Amino acid sequence: MRRVSKLSQVAVAVASLALAASACGKTSSEASSDDDGKDGKGSASSSYKAKGIGLAYDIGGQGDQSFNDAAFAGYDKARKEFKVGGVDMEPGDGESSADKVQRLEQLARQGYDPVIGVGFVYAPAVEAAAKKYPKTTFGIIDDNTVKAENVVDLVFHEEQGSYLAGVAAAKASKARHVGFIGGVDIPLIHKFEAGFVQGVKSVDPKIEIEKRYLTEKPEEGGFSSPDKGQNAASGQIEAGADVIYHAAGLSGQGVIQEAGSQRVWAIGVDSDQYKQKALAKYKEHILGSALKDVGGAVYDLSKSVIEGKPMKGEQRYDLKSGRVGFADSNPEYRSMKDVVAAVEKARKDVISGKVEVKTEP
Repeated sequence: MRRVSKLSQVAVAVASLALAASACGKTSSEASSDDDGKDGKGSASSSYKAKGIGLAYDIGGQGDQSFNDAAFAGYDKARKEFKVGGVDMEPGDGESSADKVQRLEQLARQGYDPVIGVGFVYAPAVEAAAKKYPKTTFGIIDDNTVKAENVVDLVFHEEQGSYLAGVAAAKASKARHVGFIGGVDIPLIHKFEAGFVQGVKSVDPKIEIEKRYLTEKPEEGGFSSPDKGQNAASGQIEAGADVIYHAAGLSGQGVIQEAGSQRVWAIGVDSDQYKQKALAKYKEHILGSALKDVGGAVYDLSKSVIEGKPMKGEQRYDLKSGRVGFADSNPEYRSMKDVVAAVEKARKDVISGKVEVKTEP
């Protein structure tokens, strides 16, 4: 695997991608040629002629211990399992939509397929690039507005996992006071808030809930500023919250750090943040994480293209599919039998349709 680091100029990004083929280690074409041309698990289909998988990260990039890292996990799994090449690229600082278009078009032009934009911010870029390269399959995570024959919308019922997080928070809170921190005040993150609040209230309607959004727009750093997350968490803890759930990407590291420092519970998001090495110092204070299997979606799409049967249209994942859920890696959480039982009952109620989770606060 080769990874293009953060770049401030698209021209440099293009040049770096072109030079990547001569970088030390395997090139995409070399990685693709590891298989013997036979179909089946562990090798690319004989019909797969692309250089590999192209992945373009969202704000915060790889290393956010959450959303982008989840996407990388699926990308990495597919590359290793099918022995294909790949390039994963970081966003540039303060980049425009035109920069994203150029990034995706460059990946398609270089022969990568599928090309996946991680995050709703790629919607205009995916739409533009897909028109120009109709034979390439494009994927976009967290957006279902791009409708084209060669575009796959990978979306989730985030509110369902957040509902479980709310139940867990309410059952674990001793102060009957919890908090929610969203990275950016946008409809996607409103779904996290809506599910969380509904889950909390299903346990105890009188529990107090602190709510805070870090920024109004993504470019203001709501998903990429751990210091903003830490400050928000500090304020909620001072107000009395003893369990805080974040949906804030890289900024969530600050939330978890502050919760750990103050010895209150944090609930992670997207990835199982209890298992993240960068958060190991605070993991005993991570109650659990509302999972959104972005990696699974990236893997699913990659597998379909490699096997010659590309997915199409909208693919929406939920609790029933197993691509949304609540991580129980922390032994301390598993020892809380009443909390675990309440979360499991909530999971079954949502899957059965007994509980319909709201998507708006």
